[in-house]
Amino acid sequence: MHDALFQPLTMGALNAQNRIFMAPLTRGRAAEPMFTPNEMMATYYRQRAGAGMILTEATGISREGLGWPSAPGIWSEEQVEGWKATTKAVHEEGGLIVMQLWHMGRLVHPHFLDGEAPVSASATQAPGQAHTPIGKQDYAMARELSVDDIRRVVGDYRHAAENAKKAGFDGVQLHGANGYLVDQFLRDSSNLRTDEYGGSPENRTRFMREVLEALIDVWGADKVGIRLSPNGETQGVDDSDPAATFGAAAKVCEALGLAFVELREPGPDGTFGSTDVPKQNPVIRKAYSGPLILNSDYTAEAAEEAITSGICDAVSFGRPYISNPDLETRIAKGAHWNPNKDVPKSWYFPIPEGYIDYPTLAEEEAERAAAQSA
Repeated sequence: MHDALFQPLTMGALNAQNRIFMAPLTRGRAAEPMFTPNEMMATYYRQRAGAGMILTEATGISREGLGWPSAPGIWSEEQVEGWKATTKAVHEEGGLIVMQLWHMGRLVHPHFLDGEAPVSASATQAPGQAHTPIGKQDYAMARELSVDDIRRVVGDYRHAAENAKKAGFDGVQLHGANGYLVDQFLRDSSNLRTDEYGGSPENRTRFMREVLEALIDVWGADKVGIRLSPNGETQGVDDSDPAATFGAAAKVCEALGLAFVELREPGPDGTFGSTDVPKQNPVIRKAYSGPLILNSDYTAEAAEEAITSGICDAVSFGRPYISNPDLETRIAKGAHWNPNKDVPKSWYFPIPEGYIDYPTLAEEEAERAAAQSA
């Protein structure tokens, strides 16, 4: 059953044991006030090491770039040491784990910045409110990054990539999706610049390219990937011509020889960011010849069909992995999934409940057998 999902996949120097990947999932379990990974997180990732590849929760490259309560960072030695427990745990189970590198740009509330304004491609303000330790707060007007600022931020990405290597990860993924800093540069609703980083789609990919080049300098292209969200509005960021913008982005990925590209592509009925804007994976597939990973509301059947048809090479599952630590086993055996619907509070509370207490299929079966024999 679902044979295509259980074939190995080589992505540059990364070798996945199956094509059921764990998508990045912010969970808010790092230790405050230093955004430090802990043993609870190591347990969480160990439980899910059967995924073909784990893409970690988005991880802040700098204090400037991180504005989510209890999310982890990777800019300090303390954070590096904290992450080592996670990489060790996943590797002990034979798993593959790649760190997603994150700068939130204008979505960082000044609360996290000692009152300073966040930064972005241009002086814009995101709609809605930010999650902060003191409750929801309106987003603030961002400060446009100068060219010197951009060089500094690229340096922060490089430093984070070096730290990810020290922490024992197998590679890194650039978070270029969901309305965060790279996406703010890519799309024309948030990038209003008139210099070499703005205007044409090719110019708007310049920041993304420079960051990827820094990551490649550290890791090699065969261990670097990217996540993009090419269709529809997300967190106030949108584009008037997604085919042109993300076609240009895909050409950069091809020229640099990235190990993989992952796309979050919701449809009209998506659980997060539903949209009628057409999916752009056909455009990207034409420009980028490497492994393509698709994400957003896939069932096992839909994932199997997408891989078999050649639309993609793997599928990353997000929310199903929250409550199914052995999701790949359940798919292999055709077992029931618990999608953890209607309990979003458990996703982000910094406690074990709703995080590391979900049973595996084997544990469920043992419990049923014990109840029947009692």
